[in-house]
Amino acid sequence: MTKSTRVLPGFTLSLGLGVFYLSIIVLLPAITLVMQSLQITWDKFVFYITDPRLLSSFRVTFLAAGIATFFNLLLGLLLAWILVRYQFPGKKLIDTLIDLPFALPTAVAGLTLSALFAENGWIGQWLVPFDIKISYTFCGIIIAMIFTSIPFVIRTLQPVLEDLSPEFEEAAETLGATRRQVFLRIILPHITPALMIGVALSFVRSLGEFGAVIFIAGNMPYETEVVSLMIFTYIGEYNYPAASAVAMLILITSLLLLLIVQLLQNYYGKRLKR
Repeated sequence: MTKSTRVLPGFTLSLGLGVFYLSIIVLLPAITLVMQSLQITWDKFVFYITDPRLLSSFRVTFLAAGIATFFNLLLGLLLAWILVRYQFPGKKLIDTLIDLPFALPTAVAGLTLSALFAENGWIGQWLVPFDIKISYTFCGIIIAMIFTSIPFVIRTLQPVLEDLSPEFEEAAETLGATRRQVFLRIILPHITPALMIGVALSFVRSLGEFGAVIFIAGNMPYETEVVSLMIFTYIGEYNYPAASAVAMLILITSLLLLLIVQLLQNYYGKRLKR
């Protein structure tokens, strides 16, 4: 029996290198943020996070991220389904454009979106007669968040939909199942874990969005100011304790959300195996 050759190094070396790079790229910055936050007294921490302007920015950010994520859920599922199940001219081009928000600098995306939806922009000029404003409004924040985060939903769903054979749907239809029953009882349970991960990543990505948002939001306090801009403002004022406190809240929220989704994904995965 010939000894199997490994493409990558053994487990010990691979694990060591993986943990080393993970520590430098992810854990070390996170630990630094936690250590800076621990230097703030509880009274100061409460003072920073109860600032009315900051609370308003939290409201704007979470509400906009929630709405954007809802649209990403619907549009992402639809686009992933089309790209997997249908063949049409230009499919490769559309599939490539899905990754554009990953490659495009977010500041460029923000400038482009604000120019498109401005009152004299290509799209905005057609909305003026209906008294609809996008740029420098709350709606602009939502559109920017949708643009930057929708690929997470599509890319997490595509592999799962590709693994789902149409034969199961055809068998259900031959047994008299309606399209709604096929979707609810066959397709949806299969894609739910991936869908939850994609939605969670989309929401977390929207919470931390900065470049695309600030150029289209208008950044008006108590109206269109987001949390990431508040952190940037604190840093510009050399108020590092306040910036650390706010960043710590966002970090904890993101980690808790991802942990909950991971637990739910494991739960649904076990149910599917049964």
